[in-house]
Amino acid sequence: MERSGENEGQRPPISQILGASFIGTTIEWYDFFLYGTAATLVFGQLFFPTGNQLISTLSALGTFAVGFIIRPLGGIIFGHYGDRLGRKTVLVLTLSMMGVATFLIGLLPTYDAIGVLAPILLVLLRVVQGLGVGGEWGGAALMAVEYAPEDKRGYYGSWPQMGVPAGLLLSTGVFGVVSFLPNDQFLSWGWRVPFLLSIILIGVGLFIRARLLETPSFSEVQESETEAQMPIIDVFRNYPKNVFLAIGARVASDGAFYVFSVFILDYATRTLGLPRPTILLGVALASALELFTIPAFGVISDSTGRRPIYLAGTVLMLILAYPYFLMIQTGSTILVLLASVLGLSIAHATMYGPMSAYFAELFGTRVRYSGVSLGYQLASIIGGGLGPLISTYLVAAASGNFWPVVIWIIGLCIITLVSVLAAAETFQGGEFAAERPDERRTVAEQT
Repeated sequence: MERSGENEGQRPPISQILGASFIGTTIEWYDFFLYGTAATLVFGQLFFPTGNQLISTLSALGTFAVGFIIRPLGGIIFGHYGDRLGRKTVLVLTLSMMGVATFLIGLLPTYDAIGVLAPILLVLLRVVQGLGVGGEWGGAALMAVEYAPEDKRGYYGSWPQMGVPAGLLLSTGVFGVVSFLPNDQFLSWGWRVPFLLSIILIGVGLFIRARLLETPSFSEVQESETEAQMPIIDVFRNYPKNVFLAIGARVASDGAFYVFSVFILDYATRTLGLPRPTILLGVALASALELFTIPAFGVISDSTGRRPIYLAGTVLMLILAYPYFLMIQTGSTILVLLASVLGLSIAHATMYGPMSAYFAELFGTRVRYSGVSLGYQLASIIGGGLGPLISTYLVAAASGNFWPVVIWIIGLCIITLVSVLAAAETFQGGEFAAERPDERRTVAEQT
């Protein structure tokens, strides 16, 4: 294993660290978002041909939710090994899992070819995706934040965050290109192309990640031989409040994001009858702009604090929930683009930019991988995985009206507001704010 002395003498350029965090998460989220786009546009017809378009779509979105439900398990498993063995080892494994699963989805026979075995295999591969991404985010975030100078954690931590809009932009862009194919070609082979391209991206990501060294913070833990034996138990022993506050702080950004990037694809095309390329263009444009707004808000949080920025984004999201749908409903290309930009590039980015640094600062080094993974991934079940499914059902129950989804987003924003207000400010903690005497005592007793 790498030791701190080795890392100090061989510390890689920071551009390599940030580039690896960004490229790795981009590839992971490209794989993950491909499934969401395909679930709304094609999986219902190809893997769940019930004869009822709504039921088929709900079934496909149900398998989309499976990935989120399994993500906390991935966070627990890989968080454990990330806190025991290090960040780098786990990041290589999670990227490999995601890539193989995504590539195999592109090769799957449909229901017409092999019957019920097709959706079963689809769900199994979605489970592998969920396990992989469940362990990915925590490690990528910590790889950036634990290398960061004290006054730049928000900025450094924003780099893996940019992987989300980059992955969404890439997946939406590739799907947007193949969506121009005639419908029969799109359904027969066009939708497979984005999944099969994943294998090339994985090769690039693995090459970059394999060259990384362990982070200085974790190397110090290894040097002192104080690695947590059971990180998941220790994180609940020392930081139970922070785990639940992280979950609450996450639900609004996650919930709104998947309404604005996944659910809206089905709502705009099936309910409103908008052209598929129009709504895909809106999501793609907003994702491109987030590549700039996410790091901007990360930088601002380094000077003003995490909480003020996070609270501002939450309030903005709450205010935008209703106007967003009004703009989408007009069918105007300009207003559809504007709605996507305001919802994703501004409101979501304001919360998501400082999130890596904020969550990392809530937990001590020995259990940080487990702590941030639990907070992030448990919230994803409520906001992310169930969001598109719940939203689709609510709109159907309301005869096509969007107001129940607005109420859903507002409710998530209220949970996040309360959680962030109850959490401590962390950005001026010098060393990580969560390195508190209670954890140090626990370490001393174990050693």
